[in-house]
Amino acid sequence: MRVLLIALTALVLSSCATLPKLDAARDVHQFLVAVRDGDRAGFEAHVDRPALKSQMRSRALAEAPDLLGQQPLGVVGALLAGPLIDLAVDALVQPQVFRVVALRMGYSPDQPITNSLVIARSLRSLGGGRVCALDKDRCALVFGEEAGVWRLVAYEGDLSGLARLARPR
Repeated sequence: MRVLLIALTALVLSSCATLPKLDAARDVHQFLVAVRDGDRAGFEAHVDRPALKSQMRSRALAEAPDLLGQQPLGVVGALLAGPLIDLAVDALVQPQVFRVVALRMGYSPDQPITNSLVIARSLRSLGGGRVCALDKDRCALVFGEEAGVWRLVAYEGDLSGLARLARPR
């Protein structure tokens, strides 16, 4: 009887951890469909644009000294790059750019997007109302819950590679 009670408790606790992922998976599925279909309205409905732009801008500015070198001119260049980074981030927060990310994660436009149950298994809970979609065991897309909708709030992949990957071939 004690073993049964322990197993039941474990099942209940694991299902509690899974419920937010299932909820998030529905919106992640809708995001992926919008990305696949180039549906700007669907994309915007599942992107917290200010949060995503702020996160990507912060990362780009933090990585700028590495890209420009550590010389004093490199630091000045990084400071002047702020407005250019804003323009670049605006250009990157587009469905067609994230279609490339989805492709890298295994979502092909010529195949149906996997269902929410499959997506839920590939999400990692980050706590604080956030989950991430994995790309080869690495967090790539971070979604946060806002007013009952899970929206993309951060991109954890390679920023320099994102622009390169997004260029038309």
